[in-house]
Order: sequence, then structure tokens, then C-alpha cells
Amino acid sequence: AGMIELQFTDDVIPLITRLSEQYTEYDLKQVSELQSEYAIRLYELIMQWKSVGKTNKIATDDLRKKLGVKPDQYKEMHNFKARVLDHAKKQVNEHTDITADYVQHKTGRVITGFTFTFKQKKAPEPIAKDNVYIKMTADQLGTFSKKLAALPELGSNAPIGKSTDEFAAIIASDLADENKQMRYIPYLEKLGYKYKKRKI
Repeated sequence: AGMIELQFTDDVIPLITRLSEQYTEYDLKQVSELQSEYAIRLYELIMQWKSVGKTNKIATDDLRKKLGVKPDQYKEMHNFKARVLDHAKKQVNEHTDITADYVQHKTGRVITGFTFTFKQKKAPEPIAKDNVYIKMTADQLGTFSKKLAALPELGSNAPIGKSTDEFAAIIASDLADENKQMRYIPYLEKLGYKYKKRKI
């Protein structure tokens, strides 16, 4: 078992004990598939109001700073919305546990701020434990085979000399096979599937 031991000086300890006051907590797996830095920052920003479901009005300039947009980037509002805001929102909605939207606020004809609303997605529908074969679409096979191939627990099963993509292709073939899929059920469960007894 690999272990790491950390020691903190007396100067650092007070800062560590105040982390919960200074930062927003969220499950790292929620941002693991976000490819845009703006999407990650948007998710972090929204999670500050996770108990409310709606943010306060955020001034446009303040929002740009919070998302990490530089002063010389996307100065035109239509570029900012298309290249930053809408793109980040799309990734958050596709890859995290929330669905988000925003309302823009105007002073005259100028957009001066935004309010974000969001709601928690429903948990995946449990799958019966008996007769557990899961019939997947081509897209689902592609998605889950890549996720499974990236799991450290399955890394030792990868054929020597095969790339991660090649290993994912093998897993995709196994997932489509009713007799071979069973070995991956515990790992699918780790990726979000939950099982229930089927009532007779």
C-alpha cells in the first residue's frame, strides 16, 4: 500500500482549519469530465448557492473575473455569451449533477449582470439485480467503455501493448455481450449505477 505522510507547520494549521469557511465543497468527480476551465469555474460559482438553487445577481464585470476571462478576451457580449457562458453552461448540464440556466439583467439596452438558477438532476434509475444484463446504445457503449478503461482497478486487465482506446474498444465489445458484461457490473455500479431487487 502506497502511503504519503504530510507535516504542517504551526503557521499553516490555522489556515487549514478555516478551509470550510473560505472554500466551497463539492465532489471532484462532478468536474472530472469538464474540459473547459470556464465550465469548472462556473460550476464552482454555482455551488456556492447549492442550498438555495439560485445565485444573487452577479455584475457582468465581476462574472468575467470569477470565470477567469481576461480583460482583452471576448469584449463583445455576443462573443462572451457564445464562447464562454453558453459553452460552460452546456458542459455543466451534460457532465455534472445539476442542470443550470441563467437570466440576463439589463440597464437600458446594456446587459449589466446575470442570475443563475439550477436544480439537482434525478439519480439514475436503479437496475434490477437479477437478470442484470443492460442493453446499451452505441453511444452508451462508447461512453462507459472509456470510463471503465480509465479506472485504475481495471488497468491490470488491459492487454500488454494496447492503448487506452484499444482497451476501451475491447470493453465495449464485452459490454455488448450478455455473457461477458457481468464482470463489469461492480464497476458500472461505481460509475453511478444502483441496483434493486426485481419484484416478482
